[in-house]
Amino acid sequence: MISTPTPACPAALRRPLGITRVLTPVLVFMAALPAGSPLHAQEAPPYQPARGQAGKDVVWIPTPDGLLNRMLKLAQVKPGDHVVDLGAGDGKIVIAAARDFNARGLGLEYDEKLVGHAQRNAREAGVADRAQFRQADIFATDFSSADVVTMYLLPDLNLRLRPTLLAMKPGTRLVSHQFTLGNWSPDETSWVEHRPAHLWIVPANAGGTWKATYAGDGGAVAAEMTMEQVFQQVKGSLDFGDIRTGLRSPQLEGTRLLFGFTDSAGIVRQVDARISGDRLQGTVYGPGGNRDFAAVRQGGAPPVGGSAAPSADELTNALQLLGE
Repeated sequence: MISTPTPACPAALRRPLGITRVLTPVLVFMAALPAGSPLHAQEAPPYQPARGQAGKDVVWIPTPDGLLNRMLKLAQVKPGDHVVDLGAGDGKIVIAAARDFNARGLGLEYDEKLVGHAQRNAREAGVADRAQFRQADIFATDFSSADVVTMYLLPDLNLRLRPTLLAMKPGTRLVSHQFTLGNWSPDETSWVEHRPAHLWIVPANAGGTWKATYAGDGGAVAAEMTMEQVFQQVKGSLDFGDIRTGLRSPQLEGTRLLFGFTDSAGIVRQVDARISGDRLQGTVYGPGGNRDFAAVRQGGAPPVGGSAAPSADELTNALQLLGE
């Protein structure tokens, strides 16, 4: 008898049926993917910036947490404030303003990778709805709606921004890590671990000639008040007709103007008033009681001293700061 040999069983048929059912759809799916698909390679790790990396105009160095917190406290950030960070980097200032002060924040950053990194940090911190980031050039972006502006920029960049900052609405708070605004002296400076944070409050325009009135002890008093202003520094005088006297210790903080004077009767009075456009409203204090004080500007407001572009000397001095 001649026997017929049994054909060898193919390897595929010897594979357990369960494995075949699992692998076949996966292999078909992978084969259908285009070449270079991320699924063909291991997923890349999230972008992480490197301290000191070069940017458009600056290198990236993050502000320490302790100083960051002090900057936001200097600016008196409160719930609902709109905080704009110029050169936002990893987003930590905007995130802290939203997380710790319940503010709304916007970070302007030129580097798209840093923008994505900051957005991821905001999501992880649970404040992405109130801490947002935008790829932008700070010299070509309107941030005039801000209540608070924070920055850690080089001194010459601060100077280039100064006319824009000074033109913001009176009362806007500006805070800078390390570098100042040239001849515009800060209203207050704090140090945390030997690192400075500077605060400016954008002043109202107090300059020009004002027609002032208040109730004196013998009736209504009218006087012409003249004010000169450079940044937030003011000086001036009151003219009662036969007597002209200088203002005592005038101080301008945002829209609030404080000063004293000796009236025509020799009585020292103090004024606490607010500037709104071309009007000044407040209170004059004296021994006869507290009375209304009002003034109307005559002939319009002159430019605030210091609002022009920085001088060549200022820019030179600012650049020299980097070599110290």
